Amino acid sequence: MTTYIVRRLLWTMVVLLGVSLVTFSILYIVPNDPGLTIAGPRASPEVRAEITRNLGLDKPLWVQYAIYINKILHGDLGTSWIYRQKVTETLIQRIPFTAQLAFAGIFFELLFGLPVGLISALYRGSFLDRLLMVITIAAISAPPFWVGPMLLFIFALKLGLFPVGGYGSPIHLVLPAVTIGLMGGAWYARIFRSSILDALDSDYVRTAHAKGQTYWKVVFKHIIPNCLTSVVSMFALDIGIFFGGVVVVETVFGWPGIGLSAWKAIRDMDIPVLMGTVLFASLVVTLSNLMADILYAFLDPRIRLG
Repeated sequence: MTTYIVRRLLWTMVVLLGVSLVTFSILYIVPNDPGLTIAGPRASPEVRAEITRNLGLDKPLWVQYAIYINKILHGDLGTSWIYRQKVTETLIQRIPFTAQLAFAGIFFELLFGLPVGLISALYRGSFLDRLLMVITIAAISAPPFWVGPMLLFIFALKLGLFPVGGYGSPIHLVLPAVTIGLMGGAWYARIFRSSILDALDSDYVRTAHAKGQTYWKVVFKHIIPNCLTSVVSMFALDIGIFFGGVVVVETVFGWPGIGLSAWKAIRDMDIPVLMGTVLFASLVVTLSNLMADILYAFLDPRIRLG
């Protein structure tokens, strides 16, 4: 196990290096005048040129990348061109808000997806099963950039049950969490349903019934624990995606997390913030995948990590 984890961590470094290279190349090849971004449209050409030199952007691209990697190795993700704040400090300030939204969204995914998948599988072929599957298809087909405004319009503007975006109390979390968790919860439901249906026809379930165990004991003691591995990988990926910042949802609801910061960086062409956000999101995704593999080993003793 230790050898496997060390090997995966080394590969994580390789992945992050590749992400940094691709992101750096794309963002610095895109036509952009940092002097115009920082000093404004009324700045003279001389001022813009001075800003470019001070930032080291007049050097060859490979030299700029080497300087960037050296800073990363020393824990420096750069400084925002717009707000003149360290990118690392910006991420540290935003992470708690994004973490709250991420855990709330995952909670809703599990609260919605696992019971729906279980009920649908246990009553397969029934009207309830078909109805629940239709609902999950509708949820999968509804993108967050549409769901978010609709929830705001209905439950905030029309009914007045929730605040119109912002941050401040647990009730502010409800609509954003539902928005990011609806689609994922529907996927959980369908995958969990499929796993349970396979388990219901398996030999170990028939053996448990033959030994005289009750139906619900077999379901909760044997079937559900064995089917949880089917959603572990999705769970880990969701952690990585949500912690990396959900740009659309945080922007729609004015949630002060990493996603909103990334959107402002895209709008303002604040390259250091955008690159730092992408690199941080990549790190979280790769580490969450490693966590998923480790969880597999604990949930299923048959799995051996070499």
